[in-house]
Amino acid sequence: MKIIQLTGYKLTLIGVVVLASAFWLPPSKVTVYLAGDSTMANKEAKAHPETGWGMPFIAFFDSTVRVDNKAKNGRSTSSFISEGLWKSITDSLQAGDYVLIQFGHNDEVASKSTFTSQPDFEKNLLRMVNETRAKGAIPVLITPVARRKFDASGIVKETHEDYAPIVRAVAASQNVPLIDLDKESIELLQNFGVEDSKMLFNYLSPGQNPNYPQGRTDDTHFSELGARKVAEIVLKDIRSLRLSLADRIVISNLGIK
Repeated sequence: MKIIQLTGYKLTLIGVVVLASAFWLPPSKVTVYLAGDSTMANKEAKAHPETGWGMPFIAFFDSTVRVDNKAKNGRSTSSFISEGLWKSITDSLQAGDYVLIQFGHNDEVASKSTFTSQPDFEKNLLRMVNETRAKGAIPVLITPVARRKFDASGIVKETHEDYAPIVRAVAASQNVPLIDLDKESIELLQNFGVEDSKMLFNYLSPGQNPNYPQGRTDDTHFSELGARKVAEIVLKDIRSLRLSLADRIVISNLGIK
């Protein structure tokens, strides 16, 4: 019968390992809520290939992250609040969660019932920021993603000249992390160019897709490729902002180092 002898050093080392394991806790789970409009929203099968950027976004995180996409087609800050969609987020918020807030497309169109004046748009964003922080969660403001619109010389035109600056100003005044998706998506469109940028949106010929038998020309809503490209911009900015959420991104899925 063998008697195993352990030196004092080995016993000490084993004790340290046991003690460390007793205090080690797995990473806490967090929820990332997406608050926004149709450019971010989940889509029904009948809308395919239209894709909100929040759809591919969920695939880039490890198992400690749950993405809850509350974005809805046609919503502005005002209608998102009045319909109770915002309350559905704040009622569930836990400390350490994130809320990614992207509005402007429907707020800025005066002919829509969802129109929000510039002062009210600012007030609504401030409310969202303050109510998120009140729960110990982290707000991230996102400027509205660009529409595909080129001038005669092939330069992308700014389509959110009044409302994107408000998002930037609120982020600066409240010290909120900002993802300037308006600016960065303009750069994306410019890099693709006038014709190739159509691949990022829903450009369908008649008969090409059964959901759109008459075809479709849409410079606002994304194709699967466009949604993926926009989601990648948001994810890269989460990393460049050094948010704690960045540690939970699965880098191999994103294709970046």
